[in-house]
Amino acid sequence: MANSIALITKYIPLLDEVYKTGALTSTIDGKTKPSFAGANTIKIFKTSMQGLANYSRNSGFVSGDITATWETLTLAQDRGRQFQLDNMDDEETAGLGFGTVASEFVRTQVTPEVDAYRFAKYAGTAGIGTVAGAALATGAAVLAAIDNATVSLDDAEVPSDGRVLFLTPTCYNLLKGQAATRFATMQDSTINRNFNQFDNMKVVMVPQTRFYTQIDLVAGAAGGFIKNVAAGKNINFMIIHPSAIVQAVKINQPRVFAPKDNQTADAWKFDLRLYHDAFVLDNKTAGIFLHKAIV
Repeated sequence: MANSIALITKYIPLLDEVYKTGALTSTIDGKTKPSFAGANTIKIFKTSMQGLANYSRNSGFVSGDITATWETLTLAQDRGRQFQLDNMDDEETAGLGFGTVASEFVRTQVTPEVDAYRFAKYAGTAGIGTVAGAALATGAAVLAAIDNATVSLDDAEVPSDGRVLFLTPTCYNLLKGQAATRFATMQDSTINRNFNQFDNMKVVMVPQTRFYTQIDLVAGAAGGFIKNVAAGKNINFMIIHPSAIVQAVKINQPRVFAPKDNQTADAWKFDLRLYHDAFVLDNKTAGIFLHKAIV
């Protein structure tokens, strides 16, 4: 299919770009990056053991066992795209064409898909804390739901330090009106009710368009992702402790071929392959809490 590129008649150094938020799940990337060199799986070491028992002055200690197993994580998502921009199209758009198209593709297509996939993968994991109900319509309802979620995490002994609260703009604004008000004074004529921390949790707003419990990755020419029609639900908010998840990327390699190196066309060619996945560790499902709508 031919590219449709509008030619310019006068160079104006402005870009009419699509509004799109950057990578959101990068905020919970682990400090240790798993290596998949030479393989598509990694193994996570898991241990379990018994608690204390009564000490006997006759027989001494009660023997205990240590159980050690390996949890295997296998990458499942191998996605990619290639497109070309004719050399003259690039030249006749003042050289903005190819660089702009490549960067916009990553920002507007790749990043939202990765976020949506990860959130859906976490939301669909058995064993996480989950509440399903009607849409949260008031600030009081949002605040109560978050309070209940943190109690659940506290009871499960999930560390309070490091938790991240992901929530929709709707929930964020309701919460802002309910619990996060800053009053102007004579010395401060600026009113700013925005916040990035709430109850010691980092706050990240997630557009509803990438915040679903289940998505479908489109395999055909159209590409991208959609909310699963049959089972996908809107997510209101999620609290995630980074220690509960692994966000693994084996290949994230864009390749750029200049027209002189492109053997099939006098065009700039861009390839991007993304081989990745996301996992919730078996023993740490309590580190995720999901509040979702019933629709």
